[in-house]
Formats: sequence, C-alpha cells, structure tokens
Amino acid sequence: MYAIVETGGKQYQVEEGRYVDVELLGEEADSKVVFDKVVMIVNGKKSKVGQPYVANAKVEGTVLKTDRAKKIIVYKQRPKKGYRKKQGHRQGFARVMINKIKTSATKAKAEATETAAE
Repeated sequence: MYAIVETGGKQYQVEEGRYVDVELLGEEADSKVVFDKVVMIVNGKKSKVGQPYVANAKVEGTVLKTDRAKKIIVYKQRPKKGYRKKQGHRQGFARVMINKIKTSATKAKAEATETAAE
C-alpha cells in the first residue's frame, strides 16, 4: 500500500517504513509531522482517488533530519556581450520517515478490534 501526498507544492509517493525527502518543513529532527493533503491511496482493489484530496486520510511521519542537497551551478551568459554570471545553489530538504498511512477504513478497523478486545 502506498499513498501520494502533496506538500511544498509538489506530490510525493510514500510508503510505510520508507523515508522521503520533501521540501523544507521548518520542523526540528525527531518531531512528528502529519500530511493531510492525500491525493491518492493505492491498495489493490481498495484504491481511492481524491477530488482533490481523499477524505479522512492522513499520513503520519517523523522528521529524521533537515539538510541541504548537493550544490548545483547556475551559469548565465549572453553571447557577444561579455556577460557571464556563475552562481551556486543548495536546496534545503527534510528527510521524513513514514510511520503510518491512515484512512477512514483503517480507523474503523482499529475501533472494531478495540471493542472486540473489551
């Protein structure tokens, strides 16, 4: 089972137990984060597509670290004008470990097991 979430103006495919590098969130390491803009959940025949987002769906994760990506070189030049500009850029990102993908169906299943345990 995997989900597609939207954060930072981009969409990412996430799975439980795997990490994903997303745009910088402004959170500290070891803090919990919840993505509530779930675009799609794929689970075999029980797949759900949101319009624009899936109702009652959340993806929970933990920020492992915040860092900056490798440097890229931005080089601008105008031919025959003598204009050259070289600049570097490092984009910030947050590495998030995905803990749980929750839907309304998983909430109902969890409640049913709790009532059966009582």
